Amino acid sequence: MIQRLLIVLSIFTFSHLSFSQEGIPVYFDYLADNYYLVYPSMAGIGEGAKIRVTARKQWFDVQDAPNLQTANFHMRAGDSNSGFGIQVFNDANGYHSQSGVKVTYAHHLKLGGDDRYLNQLSFGLSPTYLQSRLDESEFVSPGGVPDGAVGNGTINAGYYNVDFGMSYNKMEFYSHFAITNLLTGSERNLYRVNRNNPDNVPAIDNLRRYLVSAGYIFGRNVWQYEPSLLFQLTEWTKEKTIDINMKAYRDVSFGRIWGGISYRRSFDGAQFIDGDNFGEQKLQLFTPIIGANIKNFLVSYNYSYQSGSAIIDNGGFHQITLGYDFGQSERKYDCYCPAAQ
Repeated sequence: MIQRLLIVLSIFTFSHLSFSQEGIPVYFDYLADNYYLVYPSMAGIGEGAKIRVTARKQWFDVQDAPNLQTANFHMRAGDSNSGFGIQVFNDANGYHSQSGVKVTYAHHLKLGGDDRYLNQLSFGLSPTYLQSRLDESEFVSPGGVPDGAVGNGTINAGYYNVDFGMSYNKMEFYSHFAITNLLTGSERNLYRVNRNNPDNVPAIDNLRRYLVSAGYIFGRNVWQYEPSLLFQLTEWTKEKTIDINMKAYRDVSFGRIWGGISYRRSFDGAQFIDGDNFGEQKLQLFTPIIGANIKNFLVSYNYSYQSGSAIIDNGGFHQITLGYDFGQSERKYDCYCPAAQ
């Protein structure tokens, strides 16, 4: 029993880097033309407006498994250099859940070329409000003895933070940088030992995370190919992961179809016990993704499979994305750059 518990704790501790995050976890929805969900600087990147809605569910066979829902809308303010956006989300995992809203202002600077040439540097800022909840109503102490550190209901706490992002787009090339949870000093009283004691030192008051990504789209005829990378670093825990992605596009009569695969690898390992042996496993996620742009509509599905000798469930992680693009009847730029059109 102890061995099984250690395995489960190891996987939950680091398997997806979402359980210690504040804000929207970074999964793979950005590959479904949803970069604004990760980078504030992508708000209003093209002309018109975009709306994206996602739903994600992990481990169907596990009770109270993580699930996430997001919705976002962003647009360019007419012919100006300003973009605006808003995101709402709900993220639940067992007894813990969090919801929040982000509002974004982005500024886009054209660096040269005519109106059909994409050469743009963008900055974005997203003030954020988050509401965390912890349901302690089902917590039971050993032997039924009351524990003063555990309540008998649901407790709530609200937090403020801010995200910052930069993007550079030049025709088929793009790169992005973001710092999420930029502000430190959030006491996060919800998870403090003896949280009613104002003199208690918070266990974690820095959830700052850095993200860097880049990619290029090759080909302008029947098929296009897009290799890209995304690197994440969590400042407090020093956790690091990298996504290696490849997508392919094909234009068809009703719009565009596309698909690809992503491989996520952690630089850090978690230790576990298997019988009399110790083991260490690094996170490895394989995520195929498919999608289609049907006129102005977008639909996408991705499935993440965790590889390794110690996994909590073979069911994988499922995510669906739906979207609609407003005011984008034709391509603005003479490039194959879906995220900026």
